[in-house]
Amino acid sequence: MSQAEASAQYAQALKAGQKTYRECVLEGRYPYLQILDEILSDQMVAGRVDLGVIDIPADQIVGTKSKGRRNAFAADFMPLLDADTEFAAKWIELCAAHLSDEGIRDPIRCCEYMGRFYVQEGNKRVSVLKSFGSPSVPAYVTRVIPLYSDDEAVQIYYEFMDFYRLSGQYQVYFSHRGGFSKLQAALGHDPGYVWNQDERRRFQSGWHYFKTAFDKLGGDKLGVTVADALLVWLEFYPIGTLKELTQKEISRSLTAIWDDVKARAQAEPIEVSVDDEEKSAPPKGLLGRIFGSHMLPNHLNIAFVNQIDPAHSTWIAAHDLGRHTLEKAMPGETTVRVYNLDPGRDIDTVMNEAAEDGAQVLFATTAPLISACRKLAARRPELKVLNCSVAMPYPGVRTYYSRVYEGKFVTGAIAGALTKTDKIGYVASSPIFGVPASINAFALGAQLTNPDARVHLAWSCVSNDPISELKGKGVDIISNRDVPMPNMPQGEWGLSRVLSDGSLKALASPYWDWGNFYIRLVTSILNGGWDALAYKGVGKAVNYWWGMASGAVGLMLSDDLPDGMRSLANILCQELIDGKLTVFHRKYRSQDGKIQSDGNRWLSPEDVLHMDWLLDSVDGSIPGFDELLPMARAIVRIQGIYRDSLPPEKGGAAI
Repeated sequence: MSQAEASAQYAQALKAGQKTYRECVLEGRYPYLQILDEILSDQMVAGRVDLGVIDIPADQIVGTKSKGRRNAFAADFMPLLDADTEFAAKWIELCAAHLSDEGIRDPIRCCEYMGRFYVQEGNKRVSVLKSFGSPSVPAYVTRVIPLYSDDEAVQIYYEFMDFYRLSGQYQVYFSHRGGFSKLQAALGHDPGYVWNQDERRRFQSGWHYFKTAFDKLGGDKLGVTVADALLVWLEFYPIGTLKELTQKEISRSLTAIWDDVKARAQAEPIEVSVDDEEKSAPPKGLLGRIFGSHMLPNHLNIAFVNQIDPAHSTWIAAHDLGRHTLEKAMPGETTVRVYNLDPGRDIDTVMNEAAEDGAQVLFATTAPLISACRKLAARRPELKVLNCSVAMPYPGVRTYYSRVYEGKFVTGAIAGALTKTDKIGYVASSPIFGVPASINAFALGAQLTNPDARVHLAWSCVSNDPISELKGKGVDIISNRDVPMPNMPQGEWGLSRVLSDGSLKALASPYWDWGNFYIRLVTSILNGGWDALAYKGVGKAVNYWWGMASGAVGLMLSDDLPDGMRSLANILCQELIDGKLTVFHRKYRSQDGKIQSDGNRWLSPEDVLHMDWLLDSVDGSIPGFDELLPMARAIVRIQGIYRDSLPPEKGGAAI
């Protein structure tokens, strides 16, 4: 009986192999097995290590060591030779053994190179087992170690070898550096923790179910690995739930965050919206019918979620003022509720409460709430969730911020014109996305009116008294923190002159006008702008990054500012609003001497947002993570320009 079944299995495998062969030829891919001896030479090898007999993932067996049976197998190890050949007879004999009580017990021999396996002995055994969908194959493995180089693939592989030493997991592989350490941390392990056998077994079990869900969703066509997707999933769910969920529940949970998984495959996962009119009218044609006015809401229930009470934070107070402005401006179109994270309540509970109260749009006013926002968006895909932050590559949550660098450019021009020492101080907050752009914009403004001006940089995230630090360098003008809301007394906010007694006299300051922002954004949602932007940036995270033209950023001028400077400031602001002036459309160099712009290239919003360098007219540098004060490190981990290179924090729960 087993012989007949084995013959039938060969016929089925042969059909599959022929199909794979045809598909490869049509797509211009090599139709046979890869040959390791043709891929590398001894000059590319740093060494070889015997790993002994281990179970290796079947889908990572991609070829043979030598070309011996090159034409006998398709690229997926399915047979290509007719059923009346000696090859087929041996294949069928092995298959019959597999179907018997005896089974295929002898391990194959293979080489592993860069996480892929190449068979030395046992090609037909691999073919038989793959034809039955076996997840693993027992093998005696010799690891071939490549020479270390700057090649990212090689660097990822070296990270893998360290991870394998700890975990014994061959199936786990990432598309980018840092993934293995992030997974170790996500599982609640210290960097050097060695997994025990029970942890390895349970992980493999959960991995199998997760991979099944990943494959069913078409993950193999995304350009991301299963491990990439698992790391995203672990940002939403603890690893322990992977053992508790059914296959259907795992698939449902992965589907809910699938856009976040897909974003990992994109070179630029963020769509930056710099236009507050952003196609507010629905697109024409089919999309117009889909997003037609008959489908647009005429009223929105809006929730504002604050990390702390507005009375205890000027940042949140500014957003609360914006909320009041929205309510006054759109009483008939909106119903607004406020939710503060009071002591004793967790943020997930607060956000769920807002959703249960019927919120259709939810604004979370601080960046640390991004994780809770992502979880809420995954649970409530119908809810429009927004977080006040920048450069977050999470499609499930839209982020919003203001292009304050435009105001900084204008105050820089004022500073350059008014300085008597050519020394201008600048207090920067933290090295997060957008801050280098503000520093550079300010420096460009100063250069516009005074080519001899130098900007001396100090960081409030490093020094407890950056103002005194700058005064000690002999500056006579200082740019401090921006005014967080309209009509707020400046005090030591914004741009100030250093008086002879050391006190500061306010001159001008950019300010944030969240009221204008919220009104325009809510109006855009009501007019169909949300869906139109989703279509434009399909598969990407959306970041609203609006500037002076939207009214989200303004400039406050002191009564003590000379009339000439007031006129200059007003002219520059109007030019920025009208689009006749672009801050970074000019020639400049960075501190390393590199020409960042020749004056003819328009920087994209993404280029400006992701600046991680400083102009050569700036004295000072971007601080490293270890230099930051403890209170600044949390926000830099979330939005820092070098967040992806930071060592991960341990979290999650053990396997």
